[in-house]
Amino acid sequence: MRLPQTILQALAIGLISCVAMQEPAWADDSVSAPILIGLNADMSASSAIGGEAIRRGAIIAIDEINRAGGVLGRPFTLTVRDHRGNPDRGIDNINDLASNEDLVAVIGGVHTPVAMAELETVHEHGIVYLGPWAAGALVVDHSYEPNFVFRVSVRDAYAGEFLIDAALERGYRHPAFLLWQTTWGRSNEVAMRTALESRGKQPAAIEWFNTGAKSVTKQLEAIKRAGADVVMLIAEPNGAATAVRDMAVLAPEERLAIIADWGLTAGEFHRDVRDDLSAVDLKFLQTFTFFDPPFPDRANRVLAAYCNHFGDCDGPVSVRAPTGFAHAYDLVYLLARAIEAAGTVERSQVRQALERLKRHAGLVRLYQPPFTPTDHDALAPDDYRLAAYDENGVIVPLDF
Repeated sequence: MRLPQTILQALAIGLISCVAMQEPAWADDSVSAPILIGLNADMSASSAIGGEAIRRGAIIAIDEINRAGGVLGRPFTLTVRDHRGNPDRGIDNINDLASNEDLVAVIGGVHTPVAMAELETVHEHGIVYLGPWAAGALVVDHSYEPNFVFRVSVRDAYAGEFLIDAALERGYRHPAFLLWQTTWGRSNEVAMRTALESRGKQPAAIEWFNTGAKSVTKQLEAIKRAGADVVMLIAEPNGAATAVRDMAVLAPEERLAIIADWGLTAGEFHRDVRDDLSAVDLKFLQTFTFFDPPFPDRANRVLAAYCNHFGDCDGPVSVRAPTGFAHAYDLVYLLARAIEAAGTVERSQVRQALERLKRHAGLVRLYQPPFTPTDHDALAPDDYRLAAYDENGVIVPLDF
């Protein structure tokens, strides 16, 4: 894929400026105690690509902030824990991270079930929890007060309506749901059903599959019998790969288009279905792309920093799971702004400061404000768009 000349020029300028940046004041031995940010995500199992994208977004933001002098004269440091998608391990990791008095916040990972399981522990310790991916509504809208969870990510209630609208706008009239049997799947079922009912419709069928399912052929057969003309898929990478493979083996006239949430992008989905994907019409939700960012100058600078830091980079095509990267990048900056506003790293005061931020020019959007005391979701439906994989496995917005 040939990159636009403006991006290539910005990359060259950005790479030079990154190299030329001065080291911060603590580059000598008189280092101030760092402010710790935890990352608790799947770093080695089925959604590790999402976890790594989140890590890289946090690293680039931290590097920029530290080069500019840090926060309250102290550098940020990222400490990483791998929960492998396991809720119990996620809770253990939160307890471990919280024991460090220099830790002010934890960045979460891909999985809504893990985030939900961690909520009690997060609030027992009073740790600011920054959500760059997990989209379940109850991750933010829970019963704990005060609320320590702040999210820059998709919200299922908004995503469900967006996905249903995307299907109807493309001429489909009888959507069926194929859902992962988890809290995330159930949250999406409610959101999409509500969106359909508000338009005087019902789902043609609702079918579920469990973690580790080797086939969803029976579910697809039931969906076909019900007269569906499109499948609304909510699945993690492995489940989505199973659905696409089972759809691809059907006769061409029997295949249905698939419109999916974004969870499939967190792992090796494309690698696993490379030979099948050309037979299936698959589109999925995204919030950010370096191919067509809302603020090109800002995005080009960050992309140059990404290539400079991680190497082996060919521009936007090299950034895997770009939404996770961008959400984490913005969250670190919002945290830094809140700490500066609070004048302290005391967790409860930082939490309050996050609710009072007025404006921040981020990578994903202009936040004004990002959060309020009653709304801890920073993104809105107008941040959503549909994308697809190209022949090389690169996520490309459909209107690019």
